[in-house]
Amino acid sequence: MAEGTSALLQFLVQDAKIPPLISIEKMKDMQKAGLVRWLKSPDEIAKSTLEEVQTIFQDPKQAKQVLNAAKRRTKKRASTGDDLSSPSKKRQKQKQGELSDQQSSSLEIEESLALPTTEASEQDLEKIVLFTNRAPLVLAFAVSLLKFTMPNQPLSSRLSLAQAVVSANSKSKAISLGIDTGKTAEDEGWGEGQPVATVMGREIRVMKRPDYKWKAPPGGSSTDKTEDVVITEPENDAEQALWGLDLEAWKKSSRTGGHMPIHTAQSARSYLLRSFDTAPSPKGDAEPKKKRSGARVMAEKEHNLGSLLSALDLLHQSWASHLEPEELDRRAWGWYVRVRPDVESGPAGWGGKGEVKIAEILALRRGF
Repeated sequence: MAEGTSALLQFLVQDAKIPPLISIEKMKDMQKAGLVRWLKSPDEIAKSTLEEVQTIFQDPKQAKQVLNAAKRRTKKRASTGDDLSSPSKKRQKQKQGELSDQQSSSLEIEESLALPTTEASEQDLEKIVLFTNRAPLVLAFAVSLLKFTMPNQPLSSRLSLAQAVVSANSKSKAISLGIDTGKTAEDEGWGEGQPVATVMGREIRVMKRPDYKWKAPPGGSSTDKTEDVVITEPENDAEQALWGLDLEAWKKSSRTGGHMPIHTAQSARSYLLRSFDTAPSPKGDAEPKKKRSGARVMAEKEHNLGSLLSALDLLHQSWASHLEPEELDRRAWGWYVRVRPDVESGPAGWGGKGEVKIAEILALRRGF
């Protein structure tokens, strides 16, 4: 779907509170009616009369919702200075080296989501064995992979996109195992018309964040350190930050008017931080276990996550300069399969935990 129609869908669902499936059908009606100007920008609807809007939205209540929402949008844009909407004029207004309130907010968001790192050597990393289940390992793989396949995405977007992959895979797997019934929201057409991104070979529906100002670290660095980040205006669509849409939540919310929910970066980060324990020692059964405080357990899990992400970065970085991003993305799932925890087959293994050896991840690097 073109950028304009994607923006219109977002406007109808979020601003005008029109249920998603009805919004999609009405957009098709607009196209048939030749209302190209409406498809290009929701602001064009504000210039129309109620009678014109009712040619598409026959329900008088919905027609008023759409028209009023469009007028509110136009009024808001005018009150904030529409003449400053272009990047060049914003840059003229803003002093060099000075961050706007929105840019400062973006930087604060990324800082709050920082993931743990480690200074451990490769030799020390190779000794670490984690204990986890499969879903958070997919999440960690995707978060690291996206640094190299979609380097223009900030950490907040990478977390959201990665969680969208995990959720889509988990839903499909649950249905295939008979744990869940029915069709996935994706198979039922939820998210139709929204942009698509491919992560670890899986297509996911996304939503653009056109007002989020972000620039990847210079020089193609894979670091997440916020001091290396430059916040600027996105220069083109390819640099726009994205959210991963939560289609299952969208499907459930349709009964109450509908909205376009996303997988939040904060939830994905929290899931990562609590998911990677240290594998039990082979001697664990013979020795009494010392009770650990909650703080110590969380600190150990954070350290383990930092070690895992460092190993995954080393893996992806070793291939990134030799493969196109699409090929790197395609291979990532196979690498995950080779190191994922061994669990029972079928429903009995659902959510089961097992060992993940970081040495096996490092062995997948190019040249090893």
